Amino acid sequence: MVNEERLVQLFIQLVETDSISGREGKVRDFLKQYFSQRGLQVEEDNAGEILQGSSGNLLVKITGTVDKPPLLFAAHMDTVEPGEGVKAVVGNDRIIRSQGDTVLGADDKSAIAAMLEAVEIIRERQWPHPPLEFLFTVSEEQGLMGSKLFDFTRLQSKIAYVLDDNNDPGTIVIKSPCQNEIEYIVQGQAAHAGMNPEDGVNAIHLAAMALAKMPCGRIDEETTCNFGIIEGGWARNIVAAECRIHGEARSHSREKLNHITNSLQNTFINEIERLGGQAEVKIDLLYPEIALQSEEEVVQRAQRAIRKLGLEPTLAATGGGSDASVINGAGIRCANLGVGMKNVHTTEEYIAIDDLVMDVRLILAIIEESC
Repeated sequence: MVNEERLVQLFIQLVETDSISGREGKVRDFLKQYFSQRGLQVEEDNAGEILQGSSGNLLVKITGTVDKPPLLFAAHMDTVEPGEGVKAVVGNDRIIRSQGDTVLGADDKSAIAAMLEAVEIIRERQWPHPPLEFLFTVSEEQGLMGSKLFDFTRLQSKIAYVLDDNNDPGTIVIKSPCQNEIEYIVQGQAAHAGMNPEDGVNAIHLAAMALAKMPCGRIDEETTCNFGIIEGGWARNIVAAECRIHGEARSHSREKLNHITNSLQNTFINEIERLGGQAEVKIDLLYPEIALQSEEEVVQRAQRAIRKLGLEPTLAATGGGSDASVINGAGIRCANLGVGMKNVHTTEEYIAIDDLVMDVRLILAIIEESC
């Protein structure tokens, strides 16, 4: 049923088309041409303009052939660095890798290729299907920025599937965390480091002392926090007047996320002020949590489809976010599905051809179950 040669060629063409976050225009152009050649309209929103990127989010709608509720599939167009000049290599082991100096881009172009091949099969075989909606987002890797700008009132679907998990096909992610992005800012006082350091208040030193009193890493089985970037100062011989720390907190529980965020904020501000500096903490909720129940239709439908393919479904939790987080937050029940990509965000990234084929079969099986 799946045209493996066509699928592999399509996947290679996609990964060899540059589309790092903010510069997805070439893949946007490819998808617009692909769908227009098949008589389908592609709608692009203004997310690219807002994000100052080269492409907005794309939406494709296919009229149903059966009177059933609409169904949404979603994937993201962008890749991480190093993601320009990708050259895909197909090994004798039926594994597709990059040539080794870039990521492969199976995250998430394996999903895009599978979705396009599914569309081809639906057209060729006149496969019965409900109304279908396909969403291709931008800047997912930068904090789900594209999907957060998408107007979900444009959709009719109430059930959706994102294909963006690195577990094997057959995995259904039903639980993922909410995340806060946190910026900690310290204001000190500049002075000459050699002539009159006692007149200064070193913001970097104050930040370090405050951070030493704050938790970092795993808080409990559901909750983590981290400090990822620290920057400040103008020169080595000037007492640093400002320091900024960029961090995050995540939890599967919104209550726990709020608790750890408040604790981090209060500890930081109190310690900085005690030491004679001024502190500010900026908090931004990047995405909400996912907490699907196993008995929900979005989960049950995927399980039925997976079993139909001879696989045993696995219900999983993850510590990362995806567009499924934003889609769920918009009131559409959405599960993230495993597609089999491995070692993502590294130059050792790869995917098996058999998993690519299974991804297509899974999409078609879900569509069949939706009828």
